[in-house]
Amino acid sequence: MIRRKGWGKKGKRKNVPGQRRCGRVNVMGAIRESDRKRVCFFVKKGNADIFYEQLQQLNELIKQEWLNKGNCSEAFSKYGPKIILILGNASFHKRKDVLAKISEEFPNFVLEFLPAYSPDYNIIELVWHSCKEYIAHRLFQSVDELKSLLDKLLNQGDLVIKWHRKIKNKGNVNYIAA
Repeated sequence: MIRRKGWGKKGKRKNVPGQRRCGRVNVMGAIRESDRKRVCFFVKKGNADIFYEQLQQLNELIKQEWLNKGNCSEAFSKYGPKIILILGNASFHKRKDVLAKISEEFPNFVLEFLPAYSPDYNIIELVWHSCKEYIAHRLFQSVDELKSLLDKLLNQGDLVIKWHRKIKNKGNVNYIAA
């Protein structure tokens, strides 16, 4: 049984067993709208260079899917799928030199930015919300244990997501599957 709340005397800190504040796990993720396939990368830090590296890996995954369908590698940049990336307004998403490299090296990528302060329009927020809900109030013996659970939930598809729900305090947007 997972205890979400606990009682204690006012002014006294609760004694919670396990290690706390011993590290963090940073995740960058993408989701494909058509089949809801999730791709999540574990990164040390979120910055523009790491963001560019993750886009390279994402491009390679998409190219590999293209090749597995029997297509030619040389035709990928011209005839391959167009990928529309909907991004938040993090400063590392908008660094000019990285944007120039993306448009030059990944002709299949189209970058679209959400309006300011509107994460409720980003469908990946449902994934983050469901994941945080799943791991809430659980104790982990190490950061590696948390990371392996996140990998199982996010990349191996064990996380069940209610796609049409509204996120509490995240606006009133309904997501409609196309």
